[in-house]
Amino acid sequence: MASQVRPQRLSDGQLFDWLRLLRSENVGPRTFRALVERYGGARSALEALPELARRGGAQRPIRLATAEETEQELAVARRLGVRFLALTDPDYPPLLREIDSAPPLLAFRGRIEALQRPAAAIVGSRNASAAGLTFAERLGRGLGRAGYAVVSGLARGIDQRAHAATLETGAVGVLAGGHAKPYPAEAVPLIERMAEFGAVVSEAPVAQEPRGRDFPRRNRIVSGLSLGVIVVEAARGSGSLITARFALEQNRQVFAVPGSPLDPRAEGTNDLLKQGATICTGVEDVTTALEPMRSRDLFPELSANGGGEGARGKRGLFEIGSDAADACEDPEDPAGGAGDRLDALRDRIASLLGPAPIPLDELARAADASARETRVALMELELAGRIEFSGGDRVAAKL
Repeated sequence: MASQVRPQRLSDGQLFDWLRLLRSENVGPRTFRALVERYGGARSALEALPELARRGGAQRPIRLATAEETEQELAVARRLGVRFLALTDPDYPPLLREIDSAPPLLAFRGRIEALQRPAAAIVGSRNASAAGLTFAERLGRGLGRAGYAVVSGLARGIDQRAHAATLETGAVGVLAGGHAKPYPAEAVPLIERMAEFGAVVSEAPVAQEPRGRDFPRRNRIVSGLSLGVIVVEAARGSGSLITARFALEQNRQVFAVPGSPLDPRAEGTNDLLKQGATICTGVEDVTTALEPMRSRDLFPELSANGGGEGARGKRGLFEIGSDAADACEDPEDPAGGAGDRLDALRDRIASLLGPAPIPLDELARAADASARETRVALMELELAGRIEFSGGDRVAAKL
């Protein structure tokens, strides 16, 4: 979508409608884009939500964010100095715009230029070793001197050390919760300094406490903002490895710092190296690999065919425009029986899905359906709360 949208800032009224739609039940980034493109705007999409959720098999009426809730969030944002960057905004981080689940609205504090610089992410263990902390600090400073902003998730350990080392050269922090509920609390002084010299961003409602499921979502933004991700220390099962997986899915470079085979904090990074990650023993390893990417288009396919994510080009499944009108006809409309066909397809797709995520193109083939029909059915199923999306354009049944 992002490559096809004209850069433009939202009016106050459009921002209000976008925020209200995004905060409504079961509206994720992909479905948000599909709805806005299908109905021409967020206000019309809001009016369509109840019927779309009913078609998808919702067991109760979908909950829409109220005007009062939306105005309250905007008021809190103004009080905190938070600005919302829309996916269409010229200031929206360009690399983040290209991922399949780019936040439609990014809540931002700080200097906008920090989000326009080439960036690299440094992530790693919360329970870091002294050597790991020292290396993260040296790496961050070296990247800052080389002209990179350093992105991380504000967690204890490696993340915070990397942020602290790059405050004056451009640190970008990604919150799991809202700006009014920074986590962990000990990071608040660091966050305030980052907002002064760099940037702090979040996709969560401004006053929302971070929940367990919000941390992996945050990680996709950490990698999405970056040309590459460097994992300094990570045990097996670490959240840092989730960030590395997102980076691969987003066509980013993954680096890993080798460690002792006797240290559990090095098991994850050593595994990454076995799987093909680029070894990082100093800042030169990173800058040498990333330098060619600073001046070239990471996503040439987007310019060539007008859409897609990274090298995979799958986002067309969610680009619902006027060409999808036939598949979205009211099921009571007798013209052509489009509604009956979609009802049958929706049931077939729901029956094919299980708890294990499946790529969308495989799902469309298994359902013997076109991309247009599949994307409409999935939009309605998500609004009904029956499916969920994961990284790499995969979908699963919600249990």
